[in-house]
Amino acid sequence: MNEDVQPKTSHSTSLIRQVGIYAAVVLVAFLLGFVPMWLKTRQCASSLAEAERQLNLTRMQNSLASAAVDARRGDYEPARQAASQFFNALRAEADKGEASALTQAQRGGLQPIFAGRDEIITFLARGDPAAADRLSDLYVSFRKVINV
Repeated sequence: MNEDVQPKTSHSTSLIRQVGIYAAVVLVAFLLGFVPMWLKTRQCASSLAEAERQLNLTRMQNSLASAAVDARRGDYEPARQAASQFFNALRAEADKGEASALTQAQRGGLQPIFAGRDEIITFLARGDPAAADRLSDLYVSFRKVINV
């Protein structure tokens, strides 16, 4: 009776060992496929984040340029709306802190731009032709800050 128990234990140990080896092989095969895809996904996510950063900055620049062109043409209400959109987007981006598309140096250079906000919006609301020159100057200042 003792002899029957011994071979079964040996056989079950051998079976457990084989299942363990197969499981290890499957795990290694999974990791060999998973790791390269995970690295590629990280790279794509990083590229996407950079593209979104550039897109946000370009949208802001486009809003400001649109405001300057509209003001130059005498279309003050669309210019006021575009300028307001620019300032709101810029404030929202600057308030994001470290998650912002703007670097610390760029955020620091924005204070002069924010300082002229109320004056420009007022000029545009009044239909003052001086707003076009102010917006053009603001556009140049913004490009200098962003391209630091």
